[in-house]
Amino acid sequence: MSIPDYQSIMLPLMKFAGDQKEHEIVEFIEHLAQKFSVTPEERKELTPSGTDFLFDRRVRRARLYLGKAGLLESTKRGFFEITQRGLQVLASNPSKIDDKLLEQFPEFKEFLAENF
Repeated sequence: MSIPDYQSIMLPLMKFAGDQKEHEIVEFIEHLAQKFSVTPEERKELTPSGTDFLFDRRVRRARLYLGKAGLLESTKRGFFEITQRGLQVLASNPSKIDDKLLEQFPEFKEFLAENF
């Protein structure tokens, strides 16, 4: 199996956070690596710049985007939990969470406008 893109990671990440507990980003990465059956070799694959592991970067990007949309919030450095908005999105039982879904939130649209 190839490494999933960051949008494919969003829904499983939200479901994991749906336990309403505080989680460290490392927990997200480990849980999702198992969920997507990412092999040890794939876990070592680097980004094109060679500065980060590709899978880890994609999980962090998914977490960032979910945070910018107000679905996750940082509780302290490297730790996150689901928000009420995030619980509402999960309760709607989406088939996927991707950029298109996140664009319904003004904070996310503003983030995109400022950064891309």
